[in-house]
Amino acid sequence: MFSSTSLTHCFWITLCCFTPGVKNSSSSVWCGRCDLHRGLRIEISQHPHSMRKVANIVIGLQRLQKFRHAEKVSRSTEFTEHELLNIILESVVEETVVMRLSCDSPVTYSKQDKELQCTVCDNLQKRLVHSEGDPYLLAVTLKGGNQSQSVRINLSTYASPSCNSTKGQPVCLGIAKSNLYLSCTESDSGSPHLSLEEVKNKEELKMIRGEDGLKRFLFLRSVKGGSVNTFESARFPGWFISTATEDDQPVEMCGEADTSRQRVFTLLP
Repeated sequence: MFSSTSLTHCFWITLCCFTPGVKNSSSSVWCGRCDLHRGLRIEISQHPHSMRKVANIVIGLQRLQKFRHAEKVSRSTEFTEHELLNIILESVVEETVVMRLSCDSPVTYSKQDKELQCTVCDNLQKRLVHSEGDPYLLAVTLKGGNQSQSVRINLSTYASPSCNSTKGQPVCLGIAKSNLYLSCTESDSGSPHLSLEEVKNKEELKMIRGEDGLKRFLFLRSVKGGSVNTFESARFPGWFISTATEDDQPVEMCGEADTSRQRVFTLLP
């Protein structure tokens, strides 16, 4: 457990603009300072920084403002590990590079440096598990000490083309310590099908082009309320990773109108 007080002590922000204010006694640089949340101070100086850093400052301040409001309501400064994980995941989404491309042009997705590892459970608290040799995942209710049977998922993020940026964050979902990745392909019946596929050369996934066939590994992750996650196939829009209501059933794709399956997932550290 971490508190918002200890979390905000980690932030010391320098904004890249010149604002008249108090002169720093340790240098000839003029700067303006103001205290915000407990333990948080923003210092405005004329040191040059990138535009991305400025954007990250704004994102951080907005998030802290939300935490401060929530603190007033709940009178609690405690954050669970689950809440902190979703803070990190939201930061990954908001710090991506948006490429100005036309949707009619060939789209390229570039893998980013950030990769997060987590376990996944559906809305009925079933965990995703994998039996060696099976080309699919199962959604299983695990109790007590069996939680360790959950597969660890490596979530790799990609830069989002501007025409798809409103649909979600492009991600690849791989099984930790393996070469297996979730892949959405067309089945013999013509419907999208989810399976585990071995990628012998992971370098191929650093740059995914719409026309090279590797788009089957991409899913658009959408987050609502900090913990509600859905994963839509980039290759087959309108089709989502889902689980059955029954236990011990394969994880599969389902259409957006299908209400018989669970499409909402929670990511856990």
